[in-house]
Amino acid sequence: MNFNEYPIESLMSITNRPEIVFTHGKGSWLYDNNGKRYLDFIQGWAVNSLGHCNDGMIEALNKQAQLLINPSPAFYNEPMAQLAGLLTQHSCFDKVFFANSGAEANEGAIKLARKWGRKFKDGAFEIITFDHSFHGRTLATMSASGKPGWDTIYAPQVPGFPKADLNDIASVEKLINAKTVAVMLEPIQGEGGVIPATREFMQQLRALTKQHNLLLIVDEVQSGCGRAGTLFAYELSGIEPDIMTLGKGIGGGVPLAALLSKADIAVFEPGDQGGTYNGNPLMSAVGYSVISQLTAPGFLEDVRARGEYLRARLLELSEERGFEGERGEGLLRALLLGKDIGNQIVEKARVMQPDGLLLNAARPNLLRFMPALNVTNEEIDQMMAMLRSILDTL
Repeated sequence: MNFNEYPIESLMSITNRPEIVFTHGKGSWLYDNNGKRYLDFIQGWAVNSLGHCNDGMIEALNKQAQLLINPSPAFYNEPMAQLAGLLTQHSCFDKVFFANSGAEANEGAIKLARKWGRKFKDGAFEIITFDHSFHGRTLATMSASGKPGWDTIYAPQVPGFPKADLNDIASVEKLINAKTVAVMLEPIQGEGGVIPATREFMQQLRALTKQHNLLLIVDEVQSGCGRAGTLFAYELSGIEPDIMTLGKGIGGGVPLAALLSKADIAVFEPGDQGGTYNGNPLMSAVGYSVISQLTAPGFLEDVRARGEYLRARLLELSEERGFEGERGEGLLRALLLGKDIGNQIVEKARVMQPDGLLLNAARPNLLRFMPALNVTNEEIDQMMAMLRSILDTL
């Protein structure tokens, strides 16, 4: 079908989209309306944890669609309970609330922390967050985010989110006061440019929050569900947070998210929190398939191995081209270009022939890589060869 035959004009303009329509995909490859294929190292911004159209996910979706789609969140359903059990079994948390997006899960985490503060900390409500962080697009999660310029788009902001500097424990400590209830951070700042919190900083933060009776909230919407090479990124530091949020990879491409907490933090009462589609069996069944595959013997070991392989290839390229290295964890990595050519590379990669390459420049001076967790070394090599050919044209 020709691009001009699609009723594109009916869509609100919220981003600058190229004039192609993706029609199908499999694994690490996407195909457009012209039949061109693209090696996908974005995967829906780390959403498609198992690549496009994973067989296990499709089987779960088809099977559940014939049984029960949505009985209402006012009732239990089997996939909801099974997925909650799987998540608590493989984490340090005791309770799960399901949502539909990472922003919704983070909004729930903010509500939960404020409810806990009202019950146990004299109404404390402030949550310390970090510059360059990204927690979602609701008014509260935009206010919690440290993305430059977001304090004016929909002003006034929701109050109560003072900003500290990542990996600077003193900047956190000086913001703590009687109103502080929690500290919230991404273990790896994805939209900020793939900036990991150091092991030392995470451990200092856990000690500091315990010292002041504050909650520690980890936003693992992008870094969780195997992306960092462990099932959850907090595991890298050997700590236990009080609250964690998941999104993106937990659904492998379907709208699913989760808010997890320790039992003594789960203070929601009936009527405090909800959502029309939250925990519906259709999405929960897919999530159960995803997490089951991620926790299968050897899977995460393979993610770590492929992450190291990608890291080594990026370092080789960096040295070869005079770039500034790379950073990240697992299969969430960034190539530091040292100059603002990221957007040029992204554009040239998409239009190259015969196959395109989908990359992301989280900042103008770097490229962010978020391939499927089951990407192969051969696909990584193919991506690197395509990237080299693009760099040769600059």
